[in-house]
Amino acid sequence: MAASKAQLQPTLDVDLILAKLRIDEKIALLSGTDFWHTAAIKRLGIPAIRVSDGPNGVRGTKFFNGVPAACFPCGTAIGATWNTDLMFRVGQLQAEEAIAKGASAILGPTINIQRSPLGGRGFESYSEDPYLSGELAAQLISGMQDKGVLATIKHFVCNDQEDHRQSADSIVSQRALREIYLKPFQIAQFRSEPQCYMTAYNKVNGTYCSESSFLLQNILRDEWGFSGMVMSDWQAFFSPGLVAYLILCRTGTYSTAEAVKAGLDLEMPGPAFMRGRLAEKALSCNKLSIYELDICVRRVLEFIKKAMRLGLEENAPEKSADTPETAKFLRELSAESIVLLKNDSDILPFKKDKKTIVIGPNAAMAAYCGGGSAALDAYYTVTPLQGISSQCSNTEYTLGAPGWKKLPFISNETKTKNGKEGLDMTVYLEPPEVLDRRSVDYIHVKKSDVILLDYKCPGTKDFLFYADIEGSLKPDVSGEYDFSLSVAGTAKLFLDGVCIVDNATKQTRGESYFGTGTIEEYGSAQLEAGKTYNIKITFGSDPTATYERPGASGLSGGGVRIGMARRLDLQAEISKAKELAKQADQVIICAGLNSEWESEGFDREHMNLPPGSNELIEAVSQANPNTVVVLQSGTPVSMPWVNKIPAILQAWYGGNECGNAIADVIFGDVNPSGKLPITYPVKVQDNPAYLNSRSQRNRIIYGEDVFVGYRYYEAVEKEVLFPFGHGLSYTKFKFSNLLLELDKIGEHIIVSLTINNEGSVSGSEVVQIYIHQLNPSVPRPPKELKGFLKVGQMPGEGETFSKTLRKKDMTSFWDEERNQWIQEKGEYEVLVGTSSASTPLRATFKVDETTWWSGL
Repeated sequence: MAASKAQLQPTLDVDLILAKLRIDEKIALLSGTDFWHTAAIKRLGIPAIRVSDGPNGVRGTKFFNGVPAACFPCGTAIGATWNTDLMFRVGQLQAEEAIAKGASAILGPTINIQRSPLGGRGFESYSEDPYLSGELAAQLISGMQDKGVLATIKHFVCNDQEDHRQSADSIVSQRALREIYLKPFQIAQFRSEPQCYMTAYNKVNGTYCSESSFLLQNILRDEWGFSGMVMSDWQAFFSPGLVAYLILCRTGTYSTAEAVKAGLDLEMPGPAFMRGRLAEKALSCNKLSIYELDICVRRVLEFIKKAMRLGLEENAPEKSADTPETAKFLRELSAESIVLLKNDSDILPFKKDKKTIVIGPNAAMAAYCGGGSAALDAYYTVTPLQGISSQCSNTEYTLGAPGWKKLPFISNETKTKNGKEGLDMTVYLEPPEVLDRRSVDYIHVKKSDVILLDYKCPGTKDFLFYADIEGSLKPDVSGEYDFSLSVAGTAKLFLDGVCIVDNATKQTRGESYFGTGTIEEYGSAQLEAGKTYNIKITFGSDPTATYERPGASGLSGGGVRIGMARRLDLQAEISKAKELAKQADQVIICAGLNSEWESEGFDREHMNLPPGSNELIEAVSQANPNTVVVLQSGTPVSMPWVNKIPAILQAWYGGNECGNAIADVIFGDVNPSGKLPITYPVKVQDNPAYLNSRSQRNRIIYGEDVFVGYRYYEAVEKEVLFPFGHGLSYTKFKFSNLLLELDKIGEHIIVSLTINNEGSVSGSEVVQIYIHQLNPSVPRPPKELKGFLKVGQMPGEGETFSKTLRKKDMTSFWDEERNQWIQEKGEYEVLVGTSSASTPLRATFKVDETTWWSGL
């Protein structure tokens, strides 16, 4: 393919181009042209720049039938590594993935604070602690930008829940805003200088983030010295009406002049909605000046200039970068994120030559990532069952209890007319009742969750089209089978010509498709083993929907999810699991959540496991005490059986290699070294944000103030299930000889201690450094994480390690009277240990005078 002029131009002279741009071209540069590209100005050699999600992998430009990608462990799994060196490598590999997808910028990392276990996108973020989040994000960003790919840190700021995320006002004190919610961004800015920020959907203290000059100008640019580009968050297309069919693009931008003046440079996605003609109008009536417009245009041009250094072809074809090296690294990363929560009597690691029973809903399915914009099609996935079976030949499996929120994909069981796995999708411009309609497209559906957010239907400029989705089904077991449809649009499911699910005639809005789709509608039929059945779904795209969506956008072309499962008798399944467990030497229960329970678009209703999981775990543990429970979730789950199970692993959503990583830890090929980046409360009501985690008439009061997570539990001495920073090992470490010393200029404190591996195997431990101010003038948490260090040691090895920390970062809090950071005169205690609840080493130092400071 011939290179474009934009590709041949090595750089941009921003001043020269700014002087040559027409007003309409300047306005065009301030909005995307589609979901993933900035505007190109061909006559001046300005190329379109591609950006791509996201936090745990680089999807590319397609939600549906796109080019597969490497799926990294989710945000909390990243947080659980507590390994900054590893994060740099993560950033580098994500950058290589982006380059393969033709993207110059990655929309990540996500570093919002996990103030509640119920946050729908909690799994995307790293931690409840701002210091841990900021330090890990900084290294990941440095790795990305080391390869020339621009990082877009998000969501700035206080997008900590999904409930009414586009209208909610986060009411937060200035002290909590500074010490908790802005702090990870501040640390990342100081250490890595990300080139882009993405604003949050919500308001903060009465003003939308995307039009807050306080956040974007006063803090980000003036105080922190950020000189890069700020872009808005995305939202799906909205398609109201079938007659005029005006297509609006609803974004995280809610104004024209106000957002430009505040410093929001780029409205995404495109085409322009709050800019374009509205910007022309604002200029014409002097609500917006050319000077103010030019400030944003300059920053967009600077972003394009930096992106061009990669030399990527404009509108480059998307490629796969699946290599053995990538697989090896993802396996290492996933294994390092796994947290050994409990290991009574050292029953783990298990033996590979023992009879092993694998039980549970998460065993034979790959819960490799959460839902929403973080989801992507992985190169491949490895289930826990596959990983365990590959290392232990004497393995047997049974389900035990269903763990799905929606029925499993019907595409797991169907074949196309050509014998491929999946379904045939034929697209039309006319509805099914039109005789002799002509097809305009054909798509092989590999997974029956058909998201047509970015699908462009041939022969039409709008999003109104229809499709028949068909396949054959031959069940292995006779019985009653349930079928389901959830849809953004309309759909009916036919079995051998008989309609058994109708999600078109009467529709109810639900959580599907980012909260724009319906609930899951069900139907059932008796099927015979070995008999072939025809499955047909008639689908109408999003504009055909009949349910009301006040305050929410539609989903462009819409989407349909088709599920199917044999109806189960829960008690019979549990009884079968018990009997098999009795015959085994060792039992592995794989339970937890998946992308249907944790997703963008909605918050969790509770901390419970799916129905039946707790009963299964209790029953199996009684049948065989040599049982380990492997949990997968992005945020805490309740464990009423915790005292009855000797060993528990938290395995998160571990990406492509999750199943292999779980097996590596269970069988001892990898010594677990993950540490919890979030506190696990006994029950959700114990969480300090419990009464204030949801929108109350479009306001969310951050009533816990600075006492988020472990800061609160330590302050009120509340018992927790597992504390922040907790994680066991197959070896034993001993900490001793804590020493503090000042550097020569007195600005840094050097914390040193001796670590001994007193066990029989190699392993890694995380040194966690907390600070406590004695007699502060305001209430402060008894412990605040201010430093950490991950070290690896051979058995019997002892060594002294040190960490240098900036004294004012260790000691300061936000003074709301002076509107500055204050380092208060007095005595401070350094507490060192292996979790927030275990800090046996203590030493003190003094600050001789009170000082105030601003900036980074």
